[in-house]
Amino acid sequence: MQSTSVRIDTATHDDLKRLAAEFNTTVGNTVTLAVRALRQDHIGQQLSSALGGDEDAWLDADLG
Repeated sequence: MQSTSVRIDTATHDDLKRLAAEFNTTVGNTVTLAVRALRQDHIGQQLSSALGGDEDAWLDADLG
């Protein structure tokens, strides 16, 4: 697996190390889990928002 470096402040790095220890995993995997959770939260917000006019029209379209 290829890797890269990301610059973060020391407080965030300390938080990542604590979370990694809590989840019994690596700091890198903790970042992966955090990114996934952020994506899922964003998708959840999108799904819970009101539909647009064209989305309503599509749902009400006659399929016959």
